[in-house]
Amino acid sequence: MKHFPIFLAVEGRRIVLSGGGDAAMAKLRLLMKTEAHLTVIAADIADDIHKWASQGKLRIIERAMEPGDALCAALFYAANEDDAEDARVSAIANAEGALVNIVDNLADSQFITPAIVDRDPVTVAIGTEGAAPVLARAIKADLEERLPTSLGILARIGKSFRHAVEVLPMGRKRRDFWSSFYFNAGPKAIAEAGEPGVIPALETLLDNHIMADTNEGHVDLVGAGPGDPELLTLKARNALDKADVVIHDRLVTGEILELARREAIIIDAGKTGFGPSMKQEDIDALIVQHALDGHHVVRLKAGDPTVFGRLDEEIEALEAADVSYQIIPGITAASAAVAIIGQSLTKRGRNSAVRLITGHDTKGYADHDWAALAQPGEVAAIYMGKKSARFIQGRLLMHGADPATPVTIIENVSRADQQIIATTLAELEPTLTQADLQGPAITFYGLAPRDAASQIENIREFA
Repeated sequence: MKHFPIFLAVEGRRIVLSGGGDAAMAKLRLLMKTEAHLTVIAADIADDIHKWASQGKLRIIERAMEPGDALCAALFYAANEDDAEDARVSAIANAEGALVNIVDNLADSQFITPAIVDRDPVTVAIGTEGAAPVLARAIKADLEERLPTSLGILARIGKSFRHAVEVLPMGRKRRDFWSSFYFNAGPKAIAEAGEPGVIPALETLLDNHIMADTNEGHVDLVGAGPGDPELLTLKARNALDKADVVIHDRLVTGEILELARREAIIIDAGKTGFGPSMKQEDIDALIVQHALDGHHVVRLKAGDPTVFGRLDEEIEALEAADVSYQIIPGITAASAAVAIIGQSLTKRGRNSAVRLITGHDTKGYADHDWAALAQPGEVAAIYMGKKSARFIQGRLLMHGADPATPVTIIENVSRADQQIIATTLAELEPTLTQADLQGPAITFYGLAPRDAASQIENIREFA
């Protein structure tokens, strides 16, 4: 992030703009929505700017800018449509302490002006670091369609009512009140009675929330997917947006956690295979306690919570405590990984079933039907298989598996540092040793990346 987004207080402060043509007018149309004191300086000033000055919207100085003109200014815009003049006036403004923006000159500007959706006092700013203004305008147009014009009215009235709402406890109860106002009672009041009907609706709504019983806690058991935030389901994102507490495992990425509500308590309940871990019974107790305290809890697990996620134990703890819950599935690591290598988990004429197996269980190496898995055409997605690769390799070879059976390892599935390694069963253990994988990995037995598989097939046909 090269530009940190902030909202600068400009009420009653100076904003100076040098320029009097089209570029200047484009900026002024936006700046006149603020409560700043605007000064326009240029030797040649357009008629529209003179008109705005006559209406008291700004002040003009009809000459070229001179030292002293930007003193005490919070912001300065150079909009002369002349590179040399813009450079000259920007140097003056910078020396006098103003933040400088040069129109259409990102490199020499100290700040940029984003695309803005104005529902005063609700303001949405959209920036692309100057890389894609067309994209910013498209997002702006989309948001303007989505956000009703009445939103500003509701926000202004809601701001004046905030002190009264402090009778509700901080957290979920107060948040539920405001959610009901902005998305239900408020719009309904405006539609039925206009702006005068909003305050009575607010008062009635507050009375109802004061008298309502204390909220009961609830738990969402959520699949976070393999790591890419774009693979998170909409239902999962909605759960994170409502969460008071997020309890996550170690494989949930920081990008996913960034989507949680800013005020949410984030708790790392990570486990490490054959290493330091929070005990499952402690995790169960943590989830239950926060729910009993009235919190909306999201138990966030990488991939899908129903696949090697100890889900049943957590459900049993919730049911024993009579806590409500729902399961929100996620995209499995196997589904995401097989898509990355351009294959499918099942294929007519190759395998009609696929095994999802784990390389180890809570006591060590997990056992499986190795003889069945060693048959030609079988496919398995092996979770937590890095440390047990030699064991798995030995069991399969011992039961007659073809040493040339393709094996693919995908580390950090769907993430920016994703790594794909194609090998064979015979070379599995030395390949993993050489790769020295540090991130989570899934191993496909019986599958090669599509390009590699095509090359193998061509070699076989030629032979």
